[in-house]
Amino acid sequence: MAITKPGSIAPLDPTAATPFYRQIYDRVRGAIASGVLKPGDRIPSARALTQELGLARGTIEAAYSLLAAEGYIQSRGQAGTIVTPDLKPQAPAPDPAPRSARAIAPVSFRPDSILPFQMGLPALDAFPRKIWARLGARCVRAMQPADMVHPSVYGLPPLRSEIAAYLQVSRGINCSPSQIFVTSGYRTTIELIAHALLQAGDRVWLETPGYPPTREIFGHMRIATVPVPVDRHGMVVSEGIKLAPRASAAVVTPAHQSPLCVSLSLPRRMTLLDWAARNNAWIIEDDYDGEYRYVSRPLPALKSLDREGRVLYAGTFSKVLFPGLRLAYLVVPEAQVERFEEVGDTFAGGSPELTQAIVTAFIREGHFARHIQRMRKLYGERRDATAAGLESVLKQHVRIDAQPGGMHLILRLQGKQSDRRLVARMREAGLYAEALTDWTTEGEGASALLVNFTNVDSQGTAEKLGKRMLKLM
Repeated sequence: MAITKPGSIAPLDPTAATPFYRQIYDRVRGAIASGVLKPGDRIPSARALTQELGLARGTIEAAYSLLAAEGYIQSRGQAGTIVTPDLKPQAPAPDPAPRSARAIAPVSFRPDSILPFQMGLPALDAFPRKIWARLGARCVRAMQPADMVHPSVYGLPPLRSEIAAYLQVSRGINCSPSQIFVTSGYRTTIELIAHALLQAGDRVWLETPGYPPTREIFGHMRIATVPVPVDRHGMVVSEGIKLAPRASAAVVTPAHQSPLCVSLSLPRRMTLLDWAARNNAWIIEDDYDGEYRYVSRPLPALKSLDREGRVLYAGTFSKVLFPGLRLAYLVVPEAQVERFEEVGDTFAGGSPELTQAIVTAFIREGHFARHIQRMRKLYGERRDATAAGLESVLKQHVRIDAQPGGMHLILRLQGKQSDRRLVARMREAGLYAEALTDWTTEGEGASALLVNFTNVDSQGTAEKLGKRMLKLM
């Protein structure tokens, strides 16, 4: 980046999780703080920097606007942009001890927008908003003073009953409403389990590749994680036993491994259950999108095979309804209900009762089951259309994995292209993707992109998006 004084700013890093506009902001501010750029010095115009760096002008302007708002620079119209005269900047506070790249959560795992291929989103255009609005209005009209106090930290009793009935029919889980604990999301579910059953210094098996926030949560709670590899039959349980035979728990995604979408085979399910029973260990089953299997009926939950009370089943409404609900649920073994009630009383805050009431009505009146059936058909069609559209444009650059279910595609990059660099370029261009290497414990392995297909409405749309991706490769 060329400022008036050459070499004053370090080059941008396309592999960093920090957006380009923030990198530009940090480098200019650092140059001013260190005295490399002095008050009154001129810096390049947004137009000049756009041409030099090959970035969108909006990216440069976002950085300059932030610098101007904080008083570091001033625009002088045709005279250009300068460091604010008489500025007396303080040196920035020293950075804390450097953390490894794996300890820093990529920005992509905290989506706050709707971009093409956005991970974690169901088909927002297909959600029955009119039905939802009608149920919501009815629940508001029926609200009484008793419904306006603090909500139960365990969950609304009618919703717990509906969830228990749904799981028995759809996932083969025989449980009572008292075993259901409603939470505000997967992360809250994991925290609740950790507070109830684990302690600092315990070891927990995690799949690799696997969902990165799980590692972060356990890390903050000082619980050691043991990466266990995944192959085409799911978590390699025998490797987990070799690496940490006395681990306190294992977190698995048996229906559709996250992110590879393979299913945990029956022999490995039985081996995992046997290991947990023999070692008094816990199995946390994350069934985040088990409803969406396209080659056959959804597989029964691992919890349905649990005879020793060692499996905790974590479900969510984010994927089947929408993430804005902030509603998930946990099924605990019957012997642990009292323990979870004690921990819930201390740590849980409860979810809005009105939201829970609307979801209860949505399930009770049959809309939930019909919605899942419609989405299963729609997602099967959109998955095929998205794969066909991307393959027609990117066939020399990617290979798309064949998957039995799930809500995203895995695009294996051919050649030596870095998935992280490509993800950074896509995000700058307004496209979403996640790098498979960010889901591995060591940040290594084959380069691949994770892209959601649920909001891609046709093969033609997929082809247009593929052409935008092609320009970035």
